[in-house]
Amino acid sequence: MSQAFSHSTFNTQLKRYYTLYAGGFLAFVIALAIAEQLGMTKQWIGYCFLFATIGLYAMIGIMSRTVDATEFYVAGRRVPAFFNGMATGADWMSAASFIGMAGTLYLSGFDGLAFVMGWTGGYCLVALFLAPYLRKFGQFTIPDFLGARYGGNIARSIGVFAAILCSFTYVVAQIYGVGIITSKFTGLAFGTGVFVGLGGILVCSFLGGMRAVTWTQVAQYIILIIAYLTPVVWLGLKHTGIPVPQLAYGPTLQKVTELEKKITADPKEQESRALAKQAAAEAGAVKDFPKATAERRALLEKHVADVKAANAPDYVVKAAERELANWPTDPEQAKVLFAARKNLAGNANPPKPHATPFPGKDEAAQDIARRNFLGIVFCMMFGTAALPHILMRYYTTPNVEQARKSVFWSLFFIFLLYFTAPCLAVLAKYDVYSNLVGSKFAELPAWAAAWRVVDPALLTITDLNLDGIVQLAEIVLGGDIIVLATPEIAGLPYVVSGLVAAGGLAAALSTADGLLLTIANALSHDVYYKMVDPSASTSRRVTVSKILLLIVALIAAYTASTKPGSILFLVGAAFSLAASSFFPALVLGIFWKRANKAGAIAGMVVGLGVCFYYMSTTYPYLRDLFGVTKPIAEYMWFGLNPISSGVFGLPLGMLTIIIVSLLTPAPDEKTQRLVEHVRYPNIVGDTYAH
Repeated sequence: MSQAFSHSTFNTQLKRYYTLYAGGFLAFVIALAIAEQLGMTKQWIGYCFLFATIGLYAMIGIMSRTVDATEFYVAGRRVPAFFNGMATGADWMSAASFIGMAGTLYLSGFDGLAFVMGWTGGYCLVALFLAPYLRKFGQFTIPDFLGARYGGNIARSIGVFAAILCSFTYVVAQIYGVGIITSKFTGLAFGTGVFVGLGGILVCSFLGGMRAVTWTQVAQYIILIIAYLTPVVWLGLKHTGIPVPQLAYGPTLQKVTELEKKITADPKEQESRALAKQAAAEAGAVKDFPKATAERRALLEKHVADVKAANAPDYVVKAAERELANWPTDPEQAKVLFAARKNLAGNANPPKPHATPFPGKDEAAQDIARRNFLGIVFCMMFGTAALPHILMRYYTTPNVEQARKSVFWSLFFIFLLYFTAPCLAVLAKYDVYSNLVGSKFAELPAWAAAWRVVDPALLTITDLNLDGIVQLAEIVLGGDIIVLATPEIAGLPYVVSGLVAAGGLAAALSTADGLLLTIANALSHDVYYKMVDPSASTSRRVTVSKILLLIVALIAAYTASTKPGSILFLVGAAFSLAASSFFPALVLGIFWKRANKAGAIAGMVVGLGVCFYYMSTTYPYLRDLFGVTKPIAEYMWFGLNPISSGVFGLPLGMLTIIIVSLLTPAPDEKTQRLVEHVRYPNIVGDTYAH
C-alpha cells in the first residue's frame, strides 16, 4: 500500500513540475516573439533558443547526476508509465522523425507513408512480443538477455557488436542533424556546430546516465511537440482558415494536385526540365574544376552583358547579376556547387503526383515502387521492435504492468507527431508551389541564400533557362530542411523558426543521449563487467561507462562531420541492422524453448552479415568506402533499395536459428526455467536473478 502511495505521490509531483515547465517554456517563446517585434536580431533569437534549451537540459543532467549502477543504467526502475511513454517518445522522435519525416513525405508523397506505417506498427510488436517480457527479465541491457538466455559470452558479444553497429549508425544521423540546426541558426560552421551540439548531448548522459537522460527526454518531448505543432497549425489557418491541420489537409492537397497539373503542362517548366538533365550530366562529367569554373563564369558574364545590351526587364538583369555574383572564383568552392548541380538530375521528370501511390512510367517501375514501399514498412516495423535504445526504456518502469502501459503512452505521444507530419508536408509543398515557383530570381527571399550557405546540397535554386523566373525544375530542395525552413518559406515570424530549430535540436539530442548510453552501457556492463572484471565495484563500472561514452561520442561527431548520407537513410539503415540481428534471437528466445546457443549465434551472424553485405554493395557512400566498383544493378535483389536490407537479413536469420537449433542439442533445464519465468509476466517476481 505504501509503495503504491509513493508511486502515486511521485507521479503527481512529476505532473506538477512538468506542467509548470511547459508553461514557463511557452512564456519564454512569447517573450522572444515580443523581443523580435522590438528589434531583436535573428541571430540573437537563434542563440537564445540554442543556449537556453541546452542550458535547461544541462541543469536537469547536473541535478540527476549519480554513481549508483541501478540509477545510472535503468533510472532506478521507478519511472511511471506516462512519463516513460513521453521519454520514449522523445527517444524515438529522432532527427529522422522530426526533420526527415515531413521532408520524405514532401519529396515522395504517398510513398513516404511507408515510414509512418512501419514505425507505428513496430510499437504494436513491442507491446505484444517484447516489452513486458524484457521487463520481467529485468537486468540492464539487451545483450544481457542474450547472454542469459543463450548462455556464454559469444551470443552476448555478438549482441554487443550489433548494438554498437546499429546505435552508432543511428547516432551519427542525430549528430548530423544537430550540426545542420546549430550551423543554420547560430551562423557557426557545420563542423563546429556538430561539436557544440555534442556538448549538449554529453552534459545529460555523461553525468547521470539513464536517470538524467529520462527526465531530460520528458522535457525535450514537451519542447519538440510544441515546436512541431505550432507552424503546422499556423499554416493551416493561413491557407484554409482551419486551425486543425488534419482538417486543412484535404483542401490543401486538392490545391497541390491542381498546381502539379499546371506545372507539368507549363512550357517553361518543360524547357527547364530538359536543361536540368543536361546540367546534371555536365556537372557529373567535370574533371578539371579550375577550367570548368572559369568557363562557367565566362558564360555568366556574357549573359549579363547580353541582357543589358538587349534592354531586358530589370528583374532579368538583376537575376543574371545575382547568378554571376553567386558563382565562386575559387575552384574548390565551385566544386561543391558542381556536386550540388548533379542533384538536378532528379528534376528531369515532371513533378511526382503527391497523392498517387506507386507512380511509374510503366508496370515494371510501379511494381518496383510497390516492393520498396512494402520493404520499408517491413524493415521499419521489425527494426522498431528490435532497437536496443528503445527496448532499454522498458527496463526503467517499476513493474511489468507499467511496462505494458508505457508502450501505450509511447504510441500516443508518437502518434501526435506522425498524425501531423503528412499535413506539414502538404502545407509546405503548397507554399513552395504557389509562392516560390513563378517568383523572380532577383527577389529571392533571404532564407534561400542562408540555407545555400549551410549546404548547397540541401538547397540550390539555379536559373537554368536564364529567364529570371523560378521554375520548379530549377529548385533542388533537400528533404532534411523542409521542417526547419517551412516557417521562413511561409513568411512566419522568425521566432517560429527558432522554436522549430529548438524542437529539432531536442529531438536529435534526446535520441543521441539514449543511443550513446546504449553503446557505453553495452561496453561497460556487458564487456567490462560481465567478461573482463566481474568483481568491479559499482562506481568503477559507472566511471568506465562515462569514459567510453565520451570516446564514442567524439568518434560519432567526427563521422557526422563528414556528411556520410541523408539523415533518413542513416536511420533506416539502423532499423534494418537491428531487425536482422536482434529480432529473431529475441522473439524466438522468449517464445520458443528449443532455440539454443548455436542457433542464436548462427542466426545473428547470418542475419547481420546478409543485411550489411546488401547495404555495402548498394549504398553509394559504403560502396566508395569499401571500393565496390561493379554497377549497383548487379548487386540489387528484386529492385529493393539499400534501406530495405532487413527484408533479406531478418528471414534468413530467423530460419538459420530454427534450423541450427533443431540440428543441435536442446537448451539445459536452467535455460528452460528462464523462458518460463519470462513468458509469464504476471507471475510474482519482476527480475530474473542469475
